[in-house]
Amino acid sequence: MELSDLEAVAQEVFTALADPSRRSILATLAASGPATATDLAARLPITRQAIAKHLALLAEAGLVVAEPGERRRVRYRLDSAPMKIAQQFLGALARDWDGPLAALQRQLD
Repeated sequence: MELSDLEAVAQEVFTALADPSRRSILATLAASGPATATDLAARLPITRQAIAKHLALLAEAGLVVAEPGERRRVRYRLDSAPMKIAQQFLGALARDWDGPLAALQRQLD
C-alpha cells in the first residue's frame, strides 16, 4: 500500500478516534464483543441516537462492521485492519523523522 493510501486511511481513523464518545464505544466493543446500538446505549452515558451516529462514522472509517442479527437488529463488531494501517502510517512517519532527528542530535553533541 502506498504511503498516500496509508495516510488516507490513517486520517479517517484519527478523525474517528478524536471523539471521546467514539473511543468509549470502541472500548466497550473491545471489552464486551459485538453489540447493537441499543446494547451500547444501555452500557454508556450516550443516547441511542448519538450512538447510531457515532457507529455510522466508525463504520465509514472501517473500525466497526455492521452485521445483520436476529429480528432485523444490527450488531456492530470491531475491525482492527484500519487501526493497523494507521499504525503502519505512524511507523513510516516515525522512521522518516528518525534520520533528521539523529543528525540534529549529532550536530548538537
